[in-house]
Amino acid sequence: MVDWRGARDRAATWLEQWDASGIHRTATAGDAAGAQWLAGAAEALGAVPTIETFAVERLDPIASHLEFDGMRIDGVPVFDAPATTAAGISGKLGMLGSRSTIGVSIASPQTVYSGEYEALRRTAEHDALVLVCDGARPGLALLNAERFRTPYGAPAIQVPSEAHEAIRAGVERGVEARLVTAARRLRAPAENVVVTIPGHAPRQTPIVVMTPRSSWWQSTAERGGGLVCWLETLRALLAMPPAPDVVLTANTGHELGHLGLDDFLARRLGWERPVAAGGALWVHYGANLGAAQGELSLLSADPELAALAAEALGHAGHPPVRMAPPSQVPSGETRDIHRAGGRYLTLVGSNPWFHHPDDRWPHSVEVSAVARIAAAAAATVLRLTR
Repeated sequence: MVDWRGARDRAATWLEQWDASGIHRTATAGDAAGAQWLAGAAEALGAVPTIETFAVERLDPIASHLEFDGMRIDGVPVFDAPATTAAGISGKLGMLGSRSTIGVSIASPQTVYSGEYEALRRTAEHDALVLVCDGARPGLALLNAERFRTPYGAPAIQVPSEAHEAIRAGVERGVEARLVTAARRLRAPAENVVVTIPGHAPRQTPIVVMTPRSSWWQSTAERGGGLVCWLETLRALLAMPPAPDVVLTANTGHELGHLGLDDFLARRLGWERPVAAGGALWVHYGANLGAAQGELSLLSADPELAALAAEALGHAGHPPVRMAPPSQVPSGETRDIHRAGGRYLTLVGSNPWFHHPDDRWPHSVEVSAVARIAAAAAATVLRLTR
């Protein structure tokens, strides 16, 4: 029987500590603080974590804003678009597709997964782009930079949803505007936190338990639930050692095209392939697990894995709202495993504060839901390791 009070107390402690470690953008001070916190939490459970370090070309914004009619609207660069000079780009403001120098479009954080977003940015005939954020809450709900290593298209800025009316009025009048997204790239270390638990029957297929741990902001609901699942799974495996080798990895680089997963796989060649070809079995704790007002989904190309997790979640009192069809391609890290033909299970939720700076402790998380999902996640992995 699960000790629900203990599970809930652990979840609350870990979530509050995660929130306090800062803004977790890849290769920044907050990202490093998050790695140290997680390694310390793993050590407190009795594990021996390893920090796997790799270099990235971190993007540091210098100036990012849109100006017209004596007004300045501050924003955030699109991290996989080229930068401007300090002088920026000046010209007529108009909607995307119009005959204007600076094109305007509305974009939600999910836009990057639509398939149309990249084509839009590659083909838009504008010298610069403005993306007005359109998350579930007003403000700067940012878009991930799927092509961070190879910036493309025109320089682009993301501005808060509150700027929509002023920009729309400027578009209607065809005002002259200036867009600046000056930035520099600085080589910096990024870190994955990895724990390896050797199995007593190591010839079996290895299991990878993965969760991303980087993000644009504090992202307490977005990333915190997955980290609690990761820690509860580690706790369970230390108490009941597995038959196969199990590697738990908490990766940075999520918002920048999965840089951390790329490095993890570069050190473990072929693990993303089908099990029959020497690949691993992947369990992925994705975004928004236990977010307040969120809904839980399961994704897997293997219906048996999905059914196993659904059963455990039902026993824990938090059944999934949605079981995705096996053909659905995940949008997070297991997208790369799916496309390589690997075997995986993904737990993922929704979150009204997704990619928003107000995704903070305690209002954006439902601690009891996080604890129940984490208990089910740990139970699922234990079943897979017997």
